[in-house]
Amino acid sequence: MALYSDKVMDHFRNPRNVGVIEDADGVGEVGNAKCGDIMKIYLKIDNDIISDVKFETFGCGSAIASSSMATELIKGRPVSEALELSNKAVAEALDGLPAHKMHCSVLAEEAIKAAVKDYYDRNGIEYDHAQFPDCESCGHCSV
Repeated sequence: MALYSDKVMDHFRNPRNVGVIEDADGVGEVGNAKCGDIMKIYLKIDNDIISDVKFETFGCGSAIASSSMATELIKGRPVSEALELSNKAVAEALDGLPAHKMHCSVLAEEAIKAAVKDYYDRNGIEYDHAQFPDCESCGHCSV
């Protein structure tokens, strides 16, 4: 049995939505010093719909594949649906990740949530703070 699924390999070799959105409406950056993976997600939001999403990821193949798949899963969706995206959904969409690489899908989920939180903060939009990871205690945030 192969360590990585064909989908993981495809998203690693041909990542979707790579890049920067210069005038992004929300930006989220998370990282894990232990494994060295750093993800940055940029969102463009029009009428509460994610019209564009880009990412920059420094990390392993699973981190790149997770970032790529996560952006595909939220593009064109309402912001509320992006907040519901779980690391499990990212891993399932990739046809699985090895157990020791599941943290990559967690980082993708957290980067999206951080970008949405940034969007809310920039625009003075009220939100439930319980929807977002506590960056001071989770150990993934780079801030």
